[in-house]
Amino acid sequence: MLLFSMVAESNAQLSENYYASTCPNVELIVKQAVSTKFQQTLTTAPATLRIFFHDCFVEGCDASVLIASDNGDAEKDASDNKSLAGDGFDTVIKAKTAVESQCPGVVSCADILALAARDVVVLVGGPEFKVELGRRDGLVSQASRVTGKLPEPGLEVRGLVQMFASNGLSLTDMVALSGAHTIGSSHCNRFANRLYNFSTFMPVDPTLDPAYAQQLMKTCPRGGADPDAVVDIDPSRDIFDNLYYQNLVARKGLFTSDQALFNDLLSQSTVMRFANNAEEFYGAFSSAMRNLGRVGVKVGSEGEIRRDCSAFN
Repeated sequence: MLLFSMVAESNAQLSENYYASTCPNVELIVKQAVSTKFQQTLTTAPATLRIFFHDCFVEGCDASVLIASDNGDAEKDASDNKSLAGDGFDTVIKAKTAVESQCPGVVSCADILALAARDVVVLVGGPEFKVELGRRDGLVSQASRVTGKLPEPGLEVRGLVQMFASNGLSLTDMVALSGAHTIGSSHCNRFANRLYNFSTFMPVDPTLDPAYAQQLMKTCPRGGADPDAVVDIDPSRDIFDNLYYQNLVARKGLFTSDQALFNDLLSQSTVMRFANNAEEFYGAFSSAMRNLGRVGVKVGSEGEIRRDCSAFN
């Protein structure tokens, strides 16, 4: 009861018009900065969206993942965050600079990241949705606190459900947020076990479509893959659509944690709904992003408004 009352209290202090009097044009300022960055590199979209997810699941949505440490012990330095693309961090920095020029010391990096995550989704054809604002930037960023907080590519559905539930997110939220993989990519080492050493008697994961497995092997040969080789999770990577779910139905999910969403009866019907109806997916994703944006938010004296997103004040 105490936990839920604390969450409710934090959520109550978030609102869509939080900066109406202090920085009324903040959404437009961020949108313009994000759009400019997106035009320079398409990686901006998946990179920014992924950073938002990784930020919220560790210390809450408080921009703690943006902190840079000379000692290499900040949240972004954790092994699970090493693959976060620089374009995502650069997007937030550029947006923060633009906001600071018009509303100095008013808008948190956490809110700018939340807005930027929504804006990149729209830029690649995804749904528009309202973002609640009023977060403060966190005062803690430690690599050691990341362990066990982010879903691994080999996680099964029940593990995923438990992890998302610990952040106040439902099974539907989990399946919908997984749809962000429609604009994602991965290095070979994150799924190579499904191609070559799945089990003693079955080297290739039997839940993987054989033709798709052969296709992946060409990009990621046994023991000889380019460590920088990248595979798109969804062939329509630059478009935010529901093809990710259609791929799961066709047994073409890249990660075990992707394919498990269709294989497990607990989540299969939700995958089928999203695969058959893009609008239903968009609605669920919009709702899930708003729910995600409420995770562990800092308000009032719990945090600060950073002048530089990469450093505590």
